Amino acid sequence: MVYNSYLRVLDKNGSAGIDKESIEEFNANLTGNLYKLWNRLSSGSYFPPPVRTVFIPKKQGGLRPLGIPTVSDRIAQGVVKDYLEPTLENIFHSSSFGYRPGRSAHDAVKQCQGNCINYAWVIDVDIKGFFDNINHEIMLGLLKKHTREKWILMYIERWLQAGVEQADGSIVSGSKGTPQGGVISPLLANVYLHHALDTWMDKLHSGNPFERYADDIVIHCASREEAEILLDQLHDRMRGYGLELHPEKTKIVYCKNYQRREDYENVSFDFLSYSFQPRRRMDKYGRSNKTFMVFSAAMSNKAKVNVRAAIKGLLIRRWATQPIEWFAEQLNPKIRGWINYYARFNKHEALHVFCYLNELLRKWLKNKYKLRSVKDVNMKYKAIQKVQPKLFYHWELGIRS
Repeated sequence: MVYNSYLRVLDKNGSAGIDKESIEEFNANLTGNLYKLWNRLSSGSYFPPPVRTVFIPKKQGGLRPLGIPTVSDRIAQGVVKDYLEPTLENIFHSSSFGYRPGRSAHDAVKQCQGNCINYAWVIDVDIKGFFDNINHEIMLGLLKKHTREKWILMYIERWLQAGVEQADGSIVSGSKGTPQGGVISPLLANVYLHHALDTWMDKLHSGNPFERYADDIVIHCASREEAEILLDQLHDRMRGYGLELHPEKTKIVYCKNYQRREDYENVSFDFLSYSFQPRRRMDKYGRSNKTFMVFSAAMSNKAKVNVRAAIKGLLIRRWATQPIEWFAEQLNPKIRGWINYYARFNKHEALHVFCYLNELLRKWLKNKYKLRSVKDVNMKYKAIQKVQPKLFYHWELGIRS
């Protein structure tokens, strides 16, 4: 179990924890390190070290703390996760998609898209500081409903109580919260919200389908009045688990389309970096070029801004020092990843983002070759495409102009 968990940690090649030991340094004494970890885990004498805190930018602005366990601790957490997860998978809700084997964000977006067609109203749920506010006592009580293994409960309790590095370098532990970034944290989050939300929805609101990806939640309602009542009840339900709905980010949304024409202030929401909103579509079956309005998902504006910033950051930073082939080598894995994720729904909107990359490439050519006219820049750009038509991944897909 320890070795299998190690292989998964090795595959992900994460950052060093608070002990500053990298995967490479851990591997230098692999047998000794794995034996020591196994010995302590099997004897009950393993105590997790504090997690290192790094701050990463939030998509909506600000910084999010991410807890990085040590290499050994990631392996230990993986052992418990691998043991506990199959049992929990048997009871988790079919509308829970986050961090579960065989399920993806695309599955959640697809289900959400279908439910937005069938239900006119949505509750876009945001839990304020979810991972920071998981109550340890409640968490352990919920776990006892699913396992009697004392070693599982003991080690999870120790991880919950392990210290977390603060911005000033001090170590603090408390009675709530589980660091984002840990191997076990997503599974614990799913257990917590399975009881706080999923089972409650099934019992009292079975007529309201929902999608949940960790703490990203969308609930569908047939009417505005139903949504308002359910939202009031949801506030109370979350408070019972020590959680609070974000007062500004949680909102009721009207899924407006050509059949739904009421006026309402909120007609869009973001879910898993896709924006759900009214969009104009051509009537393919009509006799004229008329359009009609649908409510559908496409790459969100925030995601587009982030992708453009990432592209610009790479190109501008190395503007004059690298050949175009270097940029392609650096960008192509990212472009594939972006397209694979964002082009699943309303593909054309995601692909259009890469027209911005083409514009930057023209500027690079103008700067690199001291070209003065737009005509000369375009000729140079098309010449490169003719010789190397697959240089950039999005060129292969026809995004060339």
